[in-house]
Amino acid sequence: MIDIIGPEAEAHLTWNGLTDALEAGHRLPKAEIADIFLYRGKDTLLSRAAWISGLGQLVKTATIFPGNPEHGLPSVNGAVNLYSDRDGTLEALVDFHLVTKWKTAGDSLLAAKKLARPDSRNILLVGAGTVARSMIEAYGSLFPEARFTVWNRSPEKAQAMAGGKVSATEDLEAAVRAADIICTATMSHDPVVKGKWLKPGAHLDLIGAYRPDMREVDDETLRRASIFVDSRATTIGHIGEIKDPIARGVISESDIRADYYDLSHGGFARRSAEEITLAKNGGGAHLDLMTASYIAAMWRLR
Repeated sequence: MIDIIGPEAEAHLTWNGLTDALEAGHRLPKAEIADIFLYRGKDTLLSRAAWISGLGQLVKTATIFPGNPEHGLPSVNGAVNLYSDRDGTLEALVDFHLVTKWKTAGDSLLAAKKLARPDSRNILLVGAGTVARSMIEAYGSLFPEARFTVWNRSPEKAQAMAGGKVSATEDLEAAVRAADIICTATMSHDPVVKGKWLKPGAHLDLIGAYRPDMREVDDETLRRASIFVDSRATTIGHIGEIKDPIARGVISESDIRADYYDLSHGGFARRSAEEITLAKNGGGAHLDLMTASYIAAMWRLR
């Protein structure tokens, strides 16, 4: 039978369980991955496939239409197919938005577990969309005493998120200077965070830039920070945050210290309390595969 796994599966998931699953997935043979990107103006069609021996195969197709929220629709939609490693048969259709939420936030959360200072308390969210809301939940599981500040180009959207441990600000520079963790989740094509604002020991979690023509932080940020990526294969040649400064000689590929395949030998870690760390969340179908497999396993155990 093919499992049809919907959003109701979320009740059976934990953030710690997912980050453990992501670590375990990176101890398996290295994933074979392939991406197809198609563009129409600001709209994107992205198909990602992954095969991890011992885990299975996945194909995830996403459409990204930034103008959709103006019509009351999600900007990102798609489908996730999970296949058997044993015989290649379709095992599950997993809710696209569930996989995307947990993969995206879990990816960043794993980086924060390894790179952010354990005493981090002030977390800044740059952007006030769906991903930022997910990061409140995810980061809250790791830093239960943390307080969140939200900045957005449209201040009213940041204000709409305020309440409880979350406050809104219109002063981005001051918020960055005070933050222990800065999480960017925007659709920006030009940098919004400046490296000169960063305090020693800060951790940057860059989520939003997913195209070659997108940036969220400036060159000075990359010069000051120790740079990590979730996957060299899906970031270096594909995402503007890394591709553009390498092409212009601001940084080199050798400046990327580690990706998640370096977790097992301790390469993905901060070296001092004063070090500024930067993790680029580029996604990748192998992370979708690990996440969807975790969701399917928890669903079957319910």
